[in-house]
Amino acid sequence: MVSLVQSGNMPSIFVGAILVILAFGQVEMHSYHLGACPTIEPETNFDMNRMLGIWYVIEKTSTASSCIVYNISRTEEPAEYTIEEISQHFLLALTPLKHGYHYAGTLKVPDTAVPAKMTVKFPLSVAGTSSFTVFATDFDTYAGIFTCQKLTFAHRQSATILSRRRTLDKMYIDKLRNKLANAQIDPFELSIIKQKDCPKDPNEGYNININDETISAKAAADVIRKAGEKIGDGVEYISGKTKDAVEKIYDR
Repeated sequence: MVSLVQSGNMPSIFVGAILVILAFGQVEMHSYHLGACPTIEPETNFDMNRMLGIWYVIEKTSTASSCIVYNISRTEEPAEYTIEEISQHFLLALTPLKHGYHYAGTLKVPDTAVPAKMTVKFPLSVAGTSSFTVFATDFDTYAGIFTCQKLTFAHRQSATILSRRRTLDKMYIDKLRNKLANAQIDPFELSIIKQKDCPKDPNEGYNININDETISAKAAADVIRKAGEKIGDGVEYISGKTKDAVEKIYDR
């Protein structure tokens, strides 16, 4: 279900167990609400060619991950693009692992007359395809994205504020947050994403890659098997740390 590539001699405790957690999907970066998805107007005069390339995530719905970067690129198919999210995953940040978490999905433009209104499909999204709307951008400085996925009696949504640099002027942030508020999307659900002290090389350490090419039943079985091998070590590691902490408390 995922591929794991190691660069250098990095510690491997917890890797298997954490991969199992990641394999069952992303539980963050969305908020859940009853009813249908909100409607937000797409950017007019949108040019997808100018949207390609690197974008830094400045704010995003309900996430503890940091150093999030989007890379949007063309595919060989017309009106179809790859969007890769690279980040320091909040679960892996709890371990001693140096890592890069790469999560790639597919963007499609159903109606070329409205190119800013797309769909996106990520491999670990059990519910399937989500809407993906670029609701504001000047292509060179800022962009705002809103995604929404219909569930049986509710929906899950996510808003993202992007910048071509690791920082973004407050006037642009306010502009995008106001557009969300006008569409009845709560901007106070957005988390500020840390873009300081980020790895210069996102491929340093362990690279966890999740995309369509790495998903298979065999890969999932391998992940679970490897997790079983590591869980014992992980429990022993945690137990040792807990014991040390308790001893320190009693020593006081």
